[in-house]
Amino acid sequence: MSAAAPATSDYSGTKPVVVIDNGTGFIKMGYAGNEEPSYIMPSCYADNVVAGKTTELLDDLDFSIGYDALRRPNANISYPIQHGIVEDWDKMERVWQHCIYKYLRVEPSEHGFLLTEPPANPPENREYLAEVMFETFGVKQLVIAVQGVLALHAAASSDKGRKLGLDQGTLTGTVIDSGDGVTHVIPIVEGYVLSHSIRHIPLAGRDVTNFVLDRLRERESGIPPDEALLMAQRVKEQYCYLAADMSQEFSEFDNDPSRFLVHEEISKKSGKPIKFEVGYEQFLGPEIFFRPEIFSSSHTTPLPQIVDTVILSAPIDCRKALYRSIVLSGGTTMFPQFGARLQRELRGIVDQRIQATLAATKDKSRKIDIQVNVVSHKRQRYAVWYGGSVVGASPNYHTIAHTKQQYDEEGPRICRNNAMLTTV
Repeated sequence: MSAAAPATSDYSGTKPVVVIDNGTGFIKMGYAGNEEPSYIMPSCYADNVVAGKTTELLDDLDFSIGYDALRRPNANISYPIQHGIVEDWDKMERVWQHCIYKYLRVEPSEHGFLLTEPPANPPENREYLAEVMFETFGVKQLVIAVQGVLALHAAASSDKGRKLGLDQGTLTGTVIDSGDGVTHVIPIVEGYVLSHSIRHIPLAGRDVTNFVLDRLRERESGIPPDEALLMAQRVKEQYCYLAADMSQEFSEFDNDPSRFLVHEEISKKSGKPIKFEVGYEQFLGPEIFFRPEIFSSSHTTPLPQIVDTVILSAPIDCRKALYRSIVLSGGTTMFPQFGARLQRELRGIVDQRIQATLAATKDKSRKIDIQVNVVSHKRQRYAVWYGGSVVGASPNYHTIAHTKQQYDEEGPRICRNNAMLTTV
């Protein structure tokens, strides 16, 4: 992705804050105040040593990162972040070095930094992140922000968010954050995450890709095995959508052969043309969020039901506001009709409960009004990064940031507790 120029900080006399969103599949990085991240790279790592032999080296290193790692022939590729949480700190430190020195090319001691974390991040990880940033890189200031809260900041700056009453000062809403490796449903009240109500869903973009890949392999489509995964990912990104009714969609495909598409591209390895049919997987891929039983036997609870359970676990006086602003965040929520399908099914669950309640009370004059709104907006794909950009560019950043001086005096424990997390 082409670089965006560093924004001018709103805090006079300082250089712009660096914002790095650490995703399972991709890392987004750039400068606070910008509309989009300056660079996006896969958060993968590859050793250049295979079976005792060193492959073609890059810059005389024995490892490669990001797109360089994906281009290494026969490389041992791994992802330091699993399900949103850093699992291999040595590799992750090298990934951050790549971000700071190769892509952003900044001197860390001259900039404040804002890094993101998942809502279920262990406190020990937060401490270790502070240790790496302050001791290895010597950053000037550091904020570790919860991804869901930043996504709500991004939605609050959108037209639809403002119409629903989302405000940067009093952020209340339910965030559905789904990227490549993990999906979280996060209730937030006045800027604070209700940590006891968070739900983790073991389905995300990578699972949709694998599901599409399995369907293509079932038809023996002739895709080269070493390129199959990337082609399945392109099928997912170009053709997949949410159907209003899966049974009806099957019927329409069976009655209209033109619904089956033909995907064509040139193999990047052999240079030969590849051609294969794309059929039911167009709508079956994203369907795993609403009918997870078609993909997994261990997780069978549909997304609308999980969202409803999360909101009901919140304090009763917060629930109407949480239903009114359900915010989508992350690339996996970008499938056409994803928001409309979620809103319709969640509306049905809420209406059914209201009718049962009214029938039980036998009070015909009683009315229960609950608005259900799913918020999609133009910055949805990079909502977490953009929310970090908003926070990093505000004067408030310097009041919540931990400084190098504080770290030297108190150590990493200053970052152990995140002020955005609370238990009600």
